[in-house]
Amino acid sequence: MSAKRTERLLTLVMLLLSTRQGWTKEELFREIEQYEQAPTAAAREKLFDRDKATLREQGIPLESFTEDPLFDNDNASTRYRINADEYRLPGMSFTAAESAALTIAAGMWKEASLGSAASRALRKLQGRGVGAELSPPPPIDARIQTNEPFWDELWQATSARRAVRFGYRAASTGEERERRVQPWGMGSRFGHWYLVGFDLDRKAERWFRLSRMTTPPATQTAIYSVPPHFSMSASLATLNAEALGRRATVAVRTGTCHLLRTRPGANSTPRSGGWDTLEFSYADEGAAAREIASFGSNAEALSPEPLVAEVRRRLDGAARALRDAPPSYSFDGKAAKPASGRPTSSTEDRLLRLLDLVPYLLNHPGVEVAVAARDFGISPAQLITDVELIFVSGPRFYPDGLIDIQLEDDRIHISDPQFLGDPIRFGLDEVCALLVGLDALINLPGLPDDSAVRSAREKLRAGAGDAGRMNDSIATRITEDEVAPVLATVRAGIEQQRQLHLRYVVPARDEVTERFVEPLGAFLHQDAWYLDAWCHSAGGRRNFRLDRVQQVELTDLPATAKAETPSAIFDPTGAHSAVVLVLTPGAQWIVESYAAERTATTADGRVAAEIMVSTSAWLPGLVASLGGECSVAEPETERESALRFVEAALAVYAPRTGN
Repeated sequence: MSAKRTERLLTLVMLLLSTRQGWTKEELFREIEQYEQAPTAAAREKLFDRDKATLREQGIPLESFTEDPLFDNDNASTRYRINADEYRLPGMSFTAAESAALTIAAGMWKEASLGSAASRALRKLQGRGVGAELSPPPPIDARIQTNEPFWDELWQATSARRAVRFGYRAASTGEERERRVQPWGMGSRFGHWYLVGFDLDRKAERWFRLSRMTTPPATQTAIYSVPPHFSMSASLATLNAEALGRRATVAVRTGTCHLLRTRPGANSTPRSGGWDTLEFSYADEGAAAREIASFGSNAEALSPEPLVAEVRRRLDGAARALRDAPPSYSFDGKAAKPASGRPTSSTEDRLLRLLDLVPYLLNHPGVEVAVAARDFGISPAQLITDVELIFVSGPRFYPDGLIDIQLEDDRIHISDPQFLGDPIRFGLDEVCALLVGLDALINLPGLPDDSAVRSAREKLRAGAGDAGRMNDSIATRITEDEVAPVLATVRAGIEQQRQLHLRYVVPARDEVTERFVEPLGAFLHQDAWYLDAWCHSAGGRRNFRLDRVQQVELTDLPATAKAETPSAIFDPTGAHSAVVLVLTPGAQWIVESYAAERTATTADGRVAAEIMVSTSAWLPGLVASLGGECSVAEPETERESALRFVEAALAVYAPRTGN
């Protein structure tokens, strides 16, 4: 049924594009066999109404009109067409450098909600001057993440300009209340996505962090207007000034907690009994509490009170999880890893893919099936099925109105595209994905040819028309001021093939090390920047978090190491011990980040993940920081060790309990 519906919709698009005169309903019903086969006239009308709505929802400019004003209300005289000028993507040309920038910008959404939209936008641009050839991966690999709760629902409401209603837990009080908001924009900074909009109850602009939303947003029907000068990028800049106004005071044991001591602007003064008082600014309470909790009994949060409460909440949650008996699970068979939660392909998705496939094949005569399938992110078998569906779609009584496609020797040839030879105009999601990616590239330090990125952005925004202006409603900051200088030096080392000298904090051992490394690349993962390098001290390839680099220096020593294998955040090579962690949904990123060997669903619906380790010194700190979202199931000795770590940390706060 899905294939039949896709065929019907594709045929409808072909017919509506074929003439400026338009078609009446009765004419369309005769030309499209599936309408004529409807069991009743009412069913046929309902089918047609649904198809019209589907095309309009996908951004296809379907028009209805009548040539006789005396019969405006006569449905029988209404004609339908697709405005070809509004349908087609305007002509645009890009230089090689601009094409490369657009390709990188689209790739930044590879693992995020707008990934398919970015890929589709790039395919359209390949028919408008963007080179389709493969280029080497960039030395700085950035990824935009959208894995926070309700991202897709909120983006749909924001782009449609519809108010939402949701439950929300306030950061300052912990109180949960319902909020009614007109979304103006969405932005990412400090590792979190935020919704900005007009709070209908407070009658003022407000920020809402997605991770604090407690219920799915309910979309309202009323449409509103966004202030004309609103810019999500400008709003993100103000978030920085507000967030860094918070100051933490933490007691730390002398000679420990190096990550806290090296935070930007941190001040340390000696205390009695082998302790120091450390003060530092922080942007995100949850992130600061995780870091403090990870040091166990070597750190005690003193102020402000909400931060202290959050640290204790995490330690209490970790202790409860470790004291509870582990749930039952089994690694028998090949258990699937946690699903990404992304929606599967729909009829609408396939229709848009087919509309993209026709101009793609026209611009790639004789393309191999495997190459086309790769470019569309589908299997070769699915691509062949799509080609066959295009071949049979078209009007019943006009054989000359069919698209001619030939598949010979695994190569595809197309002729007579029947008005589908031009790419369809950008949708909101598509142009926003590319523009946000280009904005993120512009903000990366050390960009060698930012003029090409900026010029590509201006051309794209101008060619996108009204859809381009939607870009003001979404933004992301993937590099903060504290990391930018380090990233710029790393980039210089990569491009000049020179070694770097690092002063680097090793959290597992809570020590500062000196080392020479040969940089291979830099990448963003889970909102943290990493350097992928060959380390002379370790005698192997290692990843270094840039926010743990105290000092970096570009040396005159040449770099000779070559990247022969993909980099991984957690490398199990040489690991000889297995630990099994039990993870709630909020901690299931551990499965990928720590290269889990096996996963299984537990009896209570959580995920058990088996991870190979060479040392478990870091494990208690990780469990403590996640506040009950991660627990140790096996071996029992590691579970007991983590529990002792967390209980020792809680003992530091014990005297405060009785006050």
